[in-house]
Amino acid sequence: MTDIDDLVQRVAVRAASDNEDLPAPVDDARIAQAGARLGFALHPLLARLYREVADGGFGPEYRLLPLLSGPDAGVVGEYLKRRAASVGVEHPEWPEGVVPVLTWGCGMYAGVDCFSEDGQVLLFEPNPYGGGSWEQCWFLDSAGLAEWLETWLAGTGWFEEEACERDDVAEPEPWEQAGSRLSAGV
Repeated sequence: MTDIDDLVQRVAVRAASDNEDLPAPVDDARIAQAGARLGFALHPLLARLYREVADGGFGPEYRLLPLLSGPDAGVVGEYLKRRAASVGVEHPEWPEGVVPVLTWGCGMYAGVDCFSEDGQVLLFEPNPYGGGSWEQCWFLDSAGLAEWLETWLAGTGWFEEEACERDDVAEPEPWEQAGSRLSAGV
């Protein structure tokens, strides 16, 4: 079991050492504003990261997006844009409650499922899309946000540069809930 207070402190230390120009954390009013715009609360650990560490700019590779930043940027803007394109269509692309927190480039995102207790971290990888359902584009990266952060802190994630050289790296698996979650929020 991860001590969340200790985890947030270790993330803050790593974030500060990785980025001299780390954005300031957001206040409770900005967290509340994000929740109001999303229509649901951020996962509690994700909210703590934005409140206690920084407004994005830390984490694996391309680093977490800012929480609120213009109409189409940041976590909230990206989520609203992707959900708007998924509502009322036969094959929705983006499930309700999954906020994109980091872009991996090439249309790929890490997302946190704010509706799951542990804040599952999902990988959206659009390259397998061949028409129809988008469920084959969704992968479970980590069972929880805390676990995902621990992997980043330890340098053992699939996204690490040397990961392909190691046998012990867990690759993202297909997200079993993708089909039901994509069809539930249409």
